[in-house]
Amino acid sequence: MADQDETESPEAEVDSEASGGKKKKLIIFIVVVLVVLGGAAGITLYMLMGSGETAGEGDSSAESQKATKPPAIYFAMEPPFTVDFQVGGRQRYAQLSITVMGRDPEAMAAVKQHEPLIRNNLVLLIASEDFQTLQTSEGKEMLKQKATESIQQVLQQEIGKPGIETVLFTGFVMQ
Repeated sequence: MADQDETESPEAEVDSEASGGKKKKLIIFIVVVLVVLGGAAGITLYMLMGSGETAGEGDSSAESQKATKPPAIYFAMEPPFTVDFQVGGRQRYAQLSITVMGRDPEAMAAVKQHEPLIRNNLVLLIASEDFQTLQTSEGKEMLKQKATESIQQVLQQEIGKPGIETVLFTGFVMQ
């Protein structure tokens, strides 16, 4: 039995040396890969930090523009607009809740002051549209643009500037 232990021991030592050699190679390979990846990450960070300053300058100018840009002011035109349509011999209705958005307090005060004229123009505009077209998103977007232009025309005549940025539909029901 002693002979068997001695004969098995050298084989076990060879196997452990071979597996130890494989482990060393694996560890060296992993270290090399980590060094390469670390170097690549370092170079990438260095490059980004260098170009980040110019991007940061652009961001700061964008932030300064936001800081100088006045906040949005909203004016909800109440009550909602209700308009009737004749479609194929049937009576149809549309009810729209409209909010006006601008940034100039003077212009928004003018919207409130001239609301009867603006409402009249918007009712006529909505009623002149095709009922089927208004059921599509393109038709709604087109109406939004026309409504914005209509209000801007009134403000241009009354205060000498367009005054608002856009019209928002906060409710749009058709039946």
